[in-house]
Amino acid sequence: MVCLSGGKDSYTMLEVLMGLLKTAPIRFELVAVNLDQKQPGFPEHVLPEYLTEQGVEYRIVQEDTYSIVKEKIPEGKTTCSLCSRLRRGILYRVAKELGATKLALGHHMDDMVETLFLNMFHGARMKSMAAKLISDDKQNIVIRPLAYCREKDIAKFAAAREYPIIPCNLCGSQENLARQKVKTMLAQWEREQPGRVVNVFRSMQRITVSHLFDTGLYDFEGMQLERADEFAELNTALDTERSAHVHELVLEHNLLTLPD
Repeated sequence: MVCLSGGKDSYTMLEVLMGLLKTAPIRFELVAVNLDQKQPGFPEHVLPEYLTEQGVEYRIVQEDTYSIVKEKIPEGKTTCSLCSRLRRGILYRVAKELGATKLALGHHMDDMVETLFLNMFHGARMKSMAAKLISDDKQNIVIRPLAYCREKDIAKFAAAREYPIIPCNLCGSQENLARQKVKTMLAQWEREQPGRVVNVFRSMQRITVSHLFDTGLYDFEGMQLERADEFAELNTALDTERSAHVHELVLEHNLLTLPD
């Protein structure tokens, strides 16, 4: 089940999966699902026309979550959390009704890096989005096929393909969202040092739990000198060429005595 919002990410994800239908070493079927949340001015004809033209099986689900969000959330406050929760529950239900074995979402690398920082800044937790996980209702497996794609590349691809993009005025009209602030921060970092977003993403694939502070993941109390040979890393905090250079200088000037 491909969750199609009408944005650049979900259009790109659908086309990628359609291509994989022809080349992947496994057999699978696709059904595109769009949730019409009854936003004012939503162009209901766009997705059915596009999907019919592409020969994609689809289902349009109509649920007025827009009114619920506007009723429950005060003007000017962030609607994303409630909107996302309502949308997620509906999509889980539809996936079960369709008998779908996977639920595909269009999140990309930038989304995952942003989520990592949002959780650290606002939840004091190192957690991002998984490329594959079990859904909250424990009835579905969620996949994110664009996990390794940069948003800027998706934007270029979508522009070249001239997808009929549908804007979302539920979240797009709110300029002070926490996610937008993190996005701005990352964009500034990327300008200062190109490749930093990719490096942050790669760091989520190379975790050294012995150099963090989660006692549930690492047995600090059981640490013994007799087991030193078992550790892949010791007292090296920085994995950079600069730290390696500093280490060489230390050895060169006999500032540290290492065992033979």
